[in-house]
Amino acid sequence: MEGWKTLIEVKPIGFVVREDSLEDESKVVLAEEFAEGLDGIEGFSHVYVIFWLHKVKNRERRVLKVHPRGRRDLPLVGVFATRSPMRPNPIGLTLVELVERKGNVLVVRGLDAFDGTPVLDIKPCVSETAGRKFRFPDWLVRLKAEP
Repeated sequence: MEGWKTLIEVKPIGFVVREDSLEDESKVVLAEEFAEGLDGIEGFSHVYVIFWLHKVKNRERRVLKVHPRGRRDLPLVGVFATRSPMRPNPIGLTLVELVERKGNVLVVRGLDAFDGTPVLDIKPCVSETAGRKFRFPDWLVRLKAEP
């Protein structure tokens, strides 16, 4: 297959700020140049935060099987069947509750990333998930209702 070794350049759009490691709320601080890209995000109750697991070492990127959460009492499984940070491309993805937006800053609840983690992208959650109740902006509700 062509392109397997293609270099992909990805630059952070911002960083995670965690003022208290025990607190469930954290901030996603975008570079000012991307602030207007957040316009309208307030209509969503949940967003996906995509980030780079910057603390994963190069040797850990070659690991393809892990015991979930490092627990030896759990089966050895492929990294793609887990949320393990050890993977060929250490990309993290978390669905978080959007608490509020303040300019270029999103206050979120439930982000499992360290202080200083580079943020690659933010995407709104646009579909319902069993057992969860989401809020959507009117335009999306109308769009989904169209044939």
